[in-house]
Amino acid sequence: MKHFAMTRPRQPAPVAAPRMPRDADAVPDAAFDLWLQRSLHQLFDKVAKEPIPERLLRLIEDNRSK
Repeated sequence: MKHFAMTRPRQPAPVAAPRMPRDADAVPDAAFDLWLQRSLHQLFDKVAKEPIPERLLRLIEDNRSK
């Protein structure tokens, strides 16, 4: 009787995005930076504007005094 080991199926290797040459025009980098900045602001502006809870402020102040 043959025994078969239980193994997970092989995952394909991730494909890396092609890299632009270092001397390439900076426009693609600027476009990506703008997209990233807008996306992060859209996701996190509401959270960043929330007030810091008093309990957390007290913990920070207590730690500073130590």
